[in-house]
Order: sequence, then C-alpha cells, then structure tokens
Amino acid sequence: MTTEEALRVVPRTAGAGELFQLLRDGQPRTRAELAAVTGQARSTIAARIDLLMASGLVAPAGATTSTGGRPPATFAFNPDARVVLAVDLGATHAHLAVTDLASTVLAELEAPISIADGPDVILGWVAQTGEELVRSSGRSLDDLVSVGVGLPGPVEHSTGRPINPPIMPAWDDVDVPGVLSTRLGASVLVDNDVNIMALGEHRTEWPGVSDLLFVKVATGIGAGIISDGALRRGAQGAAGDIGHVAVSDRSEVPCRCGNLGCLEAVASGQAVAQQLAAGGLEASGSNDVVALVRSGDLAASRAVRQAGRDIGTVLAGCVSLLNPSMIVVGGVVASSGEHLIAGIREVVYRRSLPLATQHLRIVASRTGNRAGVLGASAMAVDHVLSPEAIDALIG
Repeated sequence: MTTEEALRVVPRTAGAGELFQLLRDGQPRTRAELAAVTGQARSTIAARIDLLMASGLVAPAGATTSTGGRPPATFAFNPDARVVLAVDLGATHAHLAVTDLASTVLAELEAPISIADGPDVILGWVAQTGEELVRSSGRSLDDLVSVGVGLPGPVEHSTGRPINPPIMPAWDDVDVPGVLSTRLGASVLVDNDVNIMALGEHRTEWPGVSDLLFVKVATGIGAGIISDGALRRGAQGAAGDIGHVAVSDRSEVPCRCGNLGCLEAVASGQAVAQQLAAGGLEASGSNDVVALVRSGDLAASRAVRQAGRDIGTVLAGCVSLLNPSMIVVGGVVASSGEHLIAGIREVVYRRSLPLATQHLRIVASRTGNRAGVLGASAMAVDHVLSPEAIDALIG
C-alpha cells in the first residue's frame, strides 16, 4: 500500500481499528511510518500500537535498518492471534476448515452429508465437528472468534437465514447464526455457497481482477458476482441465482423450484446424470458424471459439452449485463476437464458483443474444492477485523 493509498483509506482522525487496517497486509512498519501516513502524533500512534499489541493482533517484528542512532522497532499484524471456522455446505458434501486470521488453513476435513436431513441434524454435526477440528488444530474454543458458513440456497445475508431454498427442506427462515453461535460461542456469518466461493477464488487467486464472475456447476448451478472489487449480493442476497434462469427450447423440463426449463434442470451435474442414466449408463450424480468423462466415455463427454453450451447461453446475457473481465468456472462438474468450459466458451464468445468479450477470460477454478472454505474464512475474518470490531475488542 502506497502512502497516497493509505491516506485515502485511513482518516487522519483514525482510531486503533482504522490504524490496524494499515497493518493487515503483514508488512512491518515503524511508529514513524504510521505517523507519517495518518498525520497523527507519534504519542497517539504509540498508544494505539500498545492497545493492538495487548490484544495480540499486532506483534513486534524486529528492528529496521538504522540511519543513525538506535534502530527503530517495527510492528506487524499477527494472524496467529485468533482462529476462525470456515464451513462450506453443499447438497451432498461438507468441507470444514480452521484458519488463522490470514485465512491460512490450519486443519480441515471433508465429509459426505445430505442437506435434506434438515437443520437440526446438519447444524448439530457442524457444531460438534467444528469443535473437534479447532482442538485438532492445536487451538482452544477460546481462540475461536468467528464462523463463516456457506449454504446451497438463497440466503438473506443481513440475517443469515435461508429463504425458501429449493433443495433444503425444513431450512426456510432457520436462524443459522443463532444456532451455531450458541454452540460455538463466536459470531456467525452466513451466505450463499457460490458467493463465498467467488470470494475465496477472488481473494486467493485473482485479487487484482476487479470484475469477476464465479460460476459453480455441481448438483445445482449458481454464480457469485465480484464487481469493482467487491462481492455483490443484491437487495436481499439473491444476486447471481442463474440456475433458475429459463433456457430457451427447454420449457418442458421441470425444475425442483417449481418452474419449467431452468438452467439447473437441464445443465447441472444432477441433470446430466439423469440424461446419461436414461441412456443406460450408471450415473446418479455429479461425481458419476465426472468419472465417466475421465474414463473417456463419449456420451458423457458430449453431454457435459452440451451442458456447457446451455450454461453459455445464460452467461452470454450475464456478460452483456455485467461486463466481467473474467469468468471462473468451479464446482464438481468443472473438474471433469475441458469439455464443460469449451462448451461455455463456444457460446459466450459467439453470442456476446465483441467489446464485452475483447479481454474476457473464461478459466477453470484454481482453488478447486477449497474455494468455499477460503471464502467463508475471508468473510469471517473481514467481520472480526473491521475497524468497528477492533475498536470494540480493545475498547
């Protein structure tokens, strides 16, 4: 961060919470450097650094090179001060991770679940497994300051409650943050699973890309929108729900949301598996589709390529509307190889205007199955390290 950038971010009257934002990049800084950036008195900076050090969030980072006299001490963010629990729940899988405050994974596990088992079963399992995972990372629950959760359905982000989720019976309006915070003793933030995947992919692999669309293709289909460098959720948190956009010429296909011809009903991993099973192949879900493609089955490869084309028809509209510079494709079906992305590229580049696709890249996810937990961690960390949260912690 340059001095000019820092001055735009940190007000000259900044408290300790705002001052801390200068240190989040991990770079050691002296009191004099911080005073120069903020315009605050050295004594004010020293007092606030002392408060941040007492909280454990900032630690001494050694002395810098002296230009004469005693070398000045430097200070830096200490991401090991606390931990967060990241939870990525899908229709049939769960991925949990304990991370430090820089979203470095300390311990993680994956397990098969059925989200349809309901909130009592699933949230009880998440709480118990989360406690065990924190301890297995060598930390105690006292170190746990926040929990980030991704759910496979629409979520009202302001409350963390799922709203009429099509594949989550009995989950409607459940107080997920309340249930988990009672069990784990930490603040809980909840979002749609594709939003946290978009956040994880963006923060980890493409931080310099301001406009990015993350598309998940698995049991369902959804998109997470990064615009002007920030995650965009829409008015109620429903932005990016492309799985329930109608696909032309497919109006006869029923979707589990109650409508006909939805993208998810014709191009998701589950939809492709049903198509292949109708043709005599053994396929009951996304993983079976991926296995067939990897084994060289031509029918499966063609079906996945066509799914990519169907997804591409919807994404072409998204490109015209949002003008992203990058589309990242993730989820189980994306791991089958190039067939899915080739189908998407084929249609997007053909149907979108040249100006919108002039510099557009369509690529596979780099974070793979970790996108969700990395995003859930980032969401939780941003919450506990916000200026307001820091001031409350040390106040």
